[in-house]
Amino acid sequence: MPEQVPDNTLEREAELKDEDVSQLGLSEDTVYQIQEALREGDSDLVRQELAEMHTADMADLIEQLKPALRIELIQVASDLVDAEVYSDLDETVRDNLVEEMEPAEIAELVTDLELDDAVHVLEDLEHADQQEILRELSAEDRVIIEEGLSYEDESAGRLMQRDLIAVPEYWDIGQTIDYLRETDDLPNEFYEIFVVNPRHQPIGTIPLDKAMRSQRSVAVSDIMQREQTLIPVDMDQEEVAYLFKQYRLTSAAVVNDRGGLIGMITVDDIVDVINEEAEEDILRLGGVAEDNLFGSIIETTKTRFTWLLVNLLTAVIASLAIGMFDQAMEKVIALAVLMPIVASMGGNAGTQTLTVAVRAIATRELTSNNMTRIISKEALVATLNGSVFAVLIGLVAWGWFGDFTIGWVIAIAMVLNMFVAGIAGMVVPITLDRYEIDPAVASSVFVTTITDVIGFVAFLGIASLALL
Repeated sequence: MPEQVPDNTLEREAELKDEDVSQLGLSEDTVYQIQEALREGDSDLVRQELAEMHTADMADLIEQLKPALRIELIQVASDLVDAEVYSDLDETVRDNLVEEMEPAEIAELVTDLELDDAVHVLEDLEHADQQEILRELSAEDRVIIEEGLSYEDESAGRLMQRDLIAVPEYWDIGQTIDYLRETDDLPNEFYEIFVVNPRHQPIGTIPLDKAMRSQRSVAVSDIMQREQTLIPVDMDQEEVAYLFKQYRLTSAAVVNDRGGLIGMITVDDIVDVINEEAEEDILRLGGVAEDNLFGSIIETTKTRFTWLLVNLLTAVIASLAIGMFDQAMEKVIALAVLMPIVASMGGNAGTQTLTVAVRAIATRELTSNNMTRIISKEALVATLNGSVFAVLIGLVAWGWFGDFTIGWVIAIAMVLNMFVAGIAGMVVPITLDRYEIDPAVASSVFVTTITDVIGFVAFLGIASLALL
């Protein structure tokens, strides 16, 4: 009979698990402790806290500190701040820290990083500063990083790492394993072995687990998978992320225009890309630049000013639409009270549909084959919601102002505006995408303007006909 476990033991184990979970990540108490220690000059406490901290948590800590304290922390514990910390930092914070470093220090940093992370550190520096740092590198590292910098921003070339495992197809598994054991210059992490022909073109892959389970005498050509997804070096990183997601890849070979194997991209790099693209799209929907959180006040103000100016101009268009019915509003005060309801409901409905459309375009779920069906569905959903809210607001307006006519006027306007919002929320981003304009950037301004204008014109136009 199995031994009974006391109830209090189970409860204690559950408590310990809860404590472990609660301790994950960087706590506010730890940040406060380190801030105070830096202000008081207690470098021993700072080093003690950093010594056992994960690199990702250390990056979060640096981001949460004031700029002056960030620099002081680096000075106090530079030997504890691993190169990997810089790859986890927000781009603006990292650039600010790198600007405070000497060229030799930056060169040492990029030497310890993977190629893609090293390129990210150098890409935003002035050309003269880049050259000064590159001169501090060994000839081999300099050639590799210069090649990485030569690729287009946000391309596969910027994402890839040069270290990979490539073996000829005439080897057997024994030779492959011996090569892995005896070679020092191997990537830190890899998931598959690439098989190449004499021209160094990838012709297949061997998953690492399959290689480890095979007998030494088995030929590489017998167990390799000949079907593989190859990434052109100039492919946009968003396209690369789509391939990884679509085909569930853990890594993929990067090839040049001659089909030669020049690097590989792993899934951890793609996770970063997906997060960056998602964050970028969300921020762009609000007309906010990606560096706003850690950027300077002046730069943040400049980036937001542009879209606020566009919004001002579109608001003027909506006001002109209202001005067309000034006589009706002078005679019926209820119109001025109820008018914002129609516009805001249409705007909210349009934003809902717009969000769905932008995401569907980004994930390629919205195509020319299903476009008509999805637009029809969204229009019907908006109309059904509009009908329900039309009845509600119509009854409220009737009871509020004691005029049945005002009730049915706002009800009809609500249905019309919600219907238009459903269509506009889909059609606007699709149209912008067809003209190669990022729908996440400009769609919200156009959709809001359309729903405002239609809402005002429908409500005030119908009211003018019915009440005057």
